[in-house]
Amino acid sequence: MNLEDKKAIVSEVAAVAASAHSAVAAEYRGLSVGEMTELRKKARESGVYLRVVKNSLARRAVEGTDFQCMQEGMVGPLVLAFSQEDPGAAARLVKDFAKNHAKLECKMVSVGGQLLGPGELDRLASMPTRDQAISLLMAVMKAPLDKFARTLNEVPGKFVRTVAAIRDQKQAAA
Repeated sequence: MNLEDKKAIVSEVAAVAASAHSAVAAEYRGLSVGEMTELRKKARESGVYLRVVKNSLARRAVEGTDFQCMQEGMVGPLVLAFSQEDPGAAARLVKDFAKNHAKLECKMVSVGGQLLGPGELDRLASMPTRDQAISLLMAVMKAPLDKFARTLNEVPGKFVRTVAAIRDQKQAAA
């Protein structure tokens, strides 16, 4: 690879890192080409930028971004996954793929400039997507209105049941 190719790779990864929400670095030692192709396909489907880059180039690419904290841990064969749309997308991708492929091992997780351990992958992967978060917020906002409507509806309902009970009592007495 010549110097121009290296500069192009560094600038591409730096541009992605500058706009990404989170990053996951995983060791892929032992995965076959077919398995890596499958991982790349799943990454494209879920909106995750996935790239295998030499560690020296990756260190330069993340310099000056929120993921600068990952520089020291970039050793060995690593695949970098950057979440473009949803902060938990890269973590979900790595977690789901690692279930069936034990050789893919998470090494680092970074969110908002903080370096997290590999154990935090599950917590990041369980974060709701944007649509799920909006849905949860709307449910919380709607709950008091639903309760108020049920309360207002209960007054005439209780009146009708009382009148019906009196009617049934009078019919039984007659």
